Order: sequence, then structure tokens, then C-alpha cells
Amino acid sequence: MNRIDAKRRNVVDHRKKQFAEATYKEATYPHRLNFYSTPPTADITLEQFEQWAIDRLRVLAELEACSFRNRTPAETASHMKPLLDRYLPLDSNSVGNEKFLFAQRQKDHYSHFILRLAFSGTEDLRRRFARVETMLFRLRFQSDDARERGGFVRTLNLDWEPVGDEEKRELAPQLAAATVGINFGGKGKGSGALQQQVLEEEWCKVDWERVPDLIEHRKVLVRRGKAYVPAREQQSMVLSEYAARLDKAMELTARALPRLDEDDRLTPILNHLSKNFIAPDSSYSGSGTAVEGAEISARNIDTLSQHYPACMTHLHRSLRRDAHLKHFGRLQYTLFLKGIGLNLEECLVFWRSAFKNFSDDKFNKDYRYNIRHVYGDVGGDSNRRGGGYSPYSCQKILTEHAPGPGEAHGCPYRHFNMENLASLLQSMGVNERGVLQGVAEDKEKQKFHMACNRVFEHVHKNELRKARDEGVMTAAQLETIVHPNEYFKRSYLLKNMGKQKPGSGGDGDVKMEG
Repeated sequence: MNRIDAKRRNVVDHRKKQFAEATYKEATYPHRLNFYSTPPTADITLEQFEQWAIDRLRVLAELEACSFRNRTPAETASHMKPLLDRYLPLDSNSVGNEKFLFAQRQKDHYSHFILRLAFSGTEDLRRRFARVETMLFRLRFQSDDARERGGFVRTLNLDWEPVGDEEKRELAPQLAAATVGINFGGKGKGSGALQQQVLEEEWCKVDWERVPDLIEHRKVLVRRGKAYVPAREQQSMVLSEYAARLDKAMELTARALPRLDEDDRLTPILNHLSKNFIAPDSSYSGSGTAVEGAEISARNIDTLSQHYPACMTHLHRSLRRDAHLKHFGRLQYTLFLKGIGLNLEECLVFWRSAFKNFSDDKFNKDYRYNIRHVYGDVGGDSNRRGGGYSPYSCQKILTEHAPGPGEAHGCPYRHFNMENLASLLQSMGVNERGVLQGVAEDKEKQKFHMACNRVFEHVHKNELRKARDEGVMTAAQLETIVHPNEYFKRSYLLKNMGKQKPGSGGDGDVKMEG
């Protein structure tokens, strides 16, 4: 019987006891790649917690967009490089700055686990998160230094049986035959040269069930239930192992989620992040005119409306048709106009002329104050200090205040039926059957922001081609559009490339909302 009262038992603190072993050890990152097997335990601030997760979400959302657009692996790698360098950089050990590398890898480590928490709530979110995380790992694995990649794989202690030199010599003809024209470019080479390359290559053997894709493409030798895999084809096995472990970890995380409900600091952040997988949330922080040199005035709004996305096009046309918009329509459109650079005085002129069927007294009594409040000219102290409200992002438009009868706000890709949506898009110049079919498929899959980007790329295809050929597209212009104001800005810059090149308005006008 233990005579020590459990309540009075000393708790061993590894920081005070010489021989005590720490329960939690500070993470070290000897490799650029990570299987995320061990959760992080060091302290970080709430600001870091949220911003690191948002940056990773931006990367994952763009990777998913590449998949929806059927980009090739080479196109995806080229497209993602500037975005990874911007939001989630990971340098190789050759950089040599240990403190710098640690900071990069710590952010990568934490951001993965934060999003793992955010996306473990439902099976759909778990499946999507695991899929894009595996895509990100594949991208990094392929671009990693060969020596560092090999060192990382050896630390995984995967149950691969190495093929010895004697066995390689014995099977050299069969191994060479199994990989001719695939791994070694067998054209024009004699069997002796191929066999010599077989001997120089590192091989391992695994149960054939573990590499069905390699067998399907005839990239390995299968003998006595074992598949002989050369080093350069081992990526498939590493990715399969990564995906399998992540799937299992996500299920375990889902079981632990109820315990987080007690923490009122983290739960709102995680809920916000999970909602943002519909379309990454962003806030427009442009000050003054959104596009340098553009005339943003009440009298010019009709001309500028040619650069509007579908949601704002519908609002503008409804306003011109009815000389009125209901509350949420006015709010959504006023914030958009504010975001493109329309100042308060011009905005009041615009709305007064648009509401032509109302008297001055009626307009001043029912509408003027609300417009000033949106701009932060009147209202509470916090509203005035913050300069009013921010323009709505795609995510906010998609998820808040669905339109009812007689209302024109919302997202047409989500809230219109396909017949009405097609009619709106055709009035915007989208007449190609293939594009409309693609929009219908995006709508069915609930990829509404992808449908909007599909329309943007079609309407601006000539300008985008010219911009890419001339090398004037910046990293900001390469990202998937997730904000109506960014749609307007890019459209205006592309259509006026002769006067001003894309990117001259400065990067960073659209930033993730924190």
C-alpha cells in the first residue's frame, strides 16, 4: 500500500530536478520535409496561431485550385513557387542559417497541426485536408535536394528491405528490362550499360500490394510477391505512407476535438478557419484609389462596371433597373465601391442620383446616415478609428445573409439557378459553351469562387496571355481571386495594360483577414 497521499505527491519538474526527464521536448527540425508525427509543444502567441494557419490555408486553397483547373505537375510547381516563397517558405539546409531555418520549419510544423484541428470536424473536411496536404508534401518532396531527401527518408524507418549488391547482380537483366525507357532512358543504350546503371542505383523490395501504381505503369520488377523499386521511384511509397499516417492521425484528432470546446480562445479561430475552406477569407486594405490613375467618381461608375465580377454586375444592373436596392444589397455594393476607391462624397452623389425616385428629404432621412456609417464618418468610436467597415470578401458573401425575394445581394454562382446564371454570364460576354459547362460543374461541386475565376480567365484570356508573355504578372496576380475588389483591380489593370502594367498598384492590397 502506498502511504504517500496522491494529492501531496511531488510533481517532478524537469527544470528543477537534475535527473528528471522532460515530458515535452522542444522540437528540432534537421530536415526540410516533415511527416508531422509529433505535435508541437512550445508556446506561441494567439496572433502567430491564427496568422500561421491563415498563411498555410492560402497555400492549400491555391493547390486545390490548381487541381480543379487540371494543371499539370510542372504547371502546378511553377504556379505555386512564388506563393510558397511568400506564405510558407522552406529552405534547404544548404542555407546554413540555423535560426532562420528553425523559424521557417516551426511555422510549417505549427500551421499543419492548427489546420489539422480546424479540419477534423467532418469527414469531408478531413478528406479534403488530407488530399491537399499530400499534394503539398509531394511538391516539396520532388523539389528537395536529393541528398537531404534521402537522409529524411532514412529517418522514417519504413519497413523496406534493401536489395544487396549480390542480389542486384543476379537480377540485373530483369531489373534493367523492367525499367527500360522509363527510369534509364533505354533508347540507344546496350544491355550492358543498362545493367551497370542498375548496379549503381539503390533498390529496395516491398510487398507488391504497397505499390499498385508503379505496377500499373510497369515501373518495377515483381518477383515472388515482392516489388523491386529503384530509388527514384520510391516517391510513390513515401507519399502512400504519408497519406496513410495522416488519415489515421486525422481520425484521432477528430476524437480529441470535444476537449477543445472548453477553450474559448481557440474554438472561434478554428471555426473561422474551417469555414474558410469554402473560399479563403480576405479583407481588402486598399487605401485611396484601388488603381493608380483610374478615375473613380460617381459619374464614371457605369463605365467602370465593365470590370465588375458577376455579384457586383447584378447589383449594379438591379440598381439601374429599379432605382433602389434593399439593405444588404446597398451594404454589399457600398462597401465594394468604397474598396475600389470611391470616396464618401462621391459615394453620396452616386447613391442620391441612383435613387432618383426619392425626394431629398426621403434620401437624407433613410439612407444618407447609413452610407456615412459604412465609411466610418459617423457611429461608434471603434467604427471611426477603423475607417468604417471592410468590403465583403467572397467567403463572407457566400456564407452570410442569403438573399430573399426582391433582394439582389449574394453570389450569383451560389444563389442563382443555372438558367439565370447563364443568362447573366452571357450578358457579360461569356458565350462559349465549354466555359458555361465548366461553370455549371463548378457550381454543382460548390466551388463557387472557382467558377468566378473561370469566368475571369475567359473574359481576360487575351490580356492574361499578353501579360504572361511580357512577364508582368506578379505573385499577387497569380493567386486565385477570392475578393470582388481584387477582381475589379485585376480586370482594370489588364484591360489598361498599355497605360499601366499589372502589379504597379503594389502587392499586398489583398491580405488574409486576421
